[in-house]
Amino acid sequence: MARRRDIDGSEGVPTFYGKELRWQRERAGLTLQQLVEGSFYGPSHLSEIERGERRMPAELAEHADRVLKTDGFFKRRCEDVRKARRRGHAQYFERVLEAEKHAETIEEWSPTLIPGLLQTETYARAIVRAAHPLASDEDVDERVTARMTRSHLFEADHNTPEYWAIVPESLLRQPVLPPDGTAEQLHHIAALARRHRIVPQILPWNCGAHPLMMGATTTMTFPDAPPLVYLESQYSGDTIDDPALVKLYRKAYDRLRAAALPPEASLALIEEAADDYPNGKHPD
Repeated sequence: MARRRDIDGSEGVPTFYGKELRWQRERAGLTLQQLVEGSFYGPSHLSEIERGERRMPAELAEHADRVLKTDGFFKRRCEDVRKARRRGHAQYFERVLEAEKHAETIEEWSPTLIPGLLQTETYARAIVRAAHPLASDEDVDERVTARMTRSHLFEADHNTPEYWAIVPESLLRQPVLPPDGTAEQLHHIAALARRHRIVPQILPWNCGAHPLMMGATTTMTFPDAPPLVYLESQYSGDTIDDPALVKLYRKAYDRLRAAALPPEASLALIEEAADDYPNGKHPD
């Protein structure tokens, strides 16, 4: 039998919490399955918590404290873990941050900005600073680092979600960065597409009225849970799990995808724009 890899609790609050949970479980002589018996969660969910990869739900923390007789330790500390996991992100984004790591598909429509998962550090820093002009440099650094960490989703060898991103052509024509920064951002998107990590589509500037004109939308599906829709504005976000509403948004996204350029044509347009900017040519 292969020796299991120990959990390095020094990696951060979530892994420290998970290591303590596993130590208490094994001290009690319980398997993962035995500890979750009587709760609404499965052993794989608990295993991910122990490895620091998933947050501890309050009701499961209460269950663990009761079974392990740990006097409320895990319930008291689970909020600390939640805060640590979302560091650099707004509180309203917490559910999305957790969900995207377990998503089977992520479908994003971003009408005004390059999606966060696709941003370069230079682009992210410009966007964060514009949204928080009086923030300290340290706070901006923390937010940018948190956003860059999310993009590790595309570097995993397995369990990488199928990611689609639709953006309007105006994002290629009206850059928020100087030419070199814009070229870097567009080449980054193209490179991810060429590596078959993402599928970008461009909505033509002259397409006329189209679905989802009111704002940014992200839909996520999961192998073992119902789909979610996330709506975001400048300083707030809302997660929707009502089946009827989710169905409406998914249908609207499918119609938007049909209105956009095909993936290969979209990629060619992105690469053409990326090559034009450093040469002093503004894409027409």
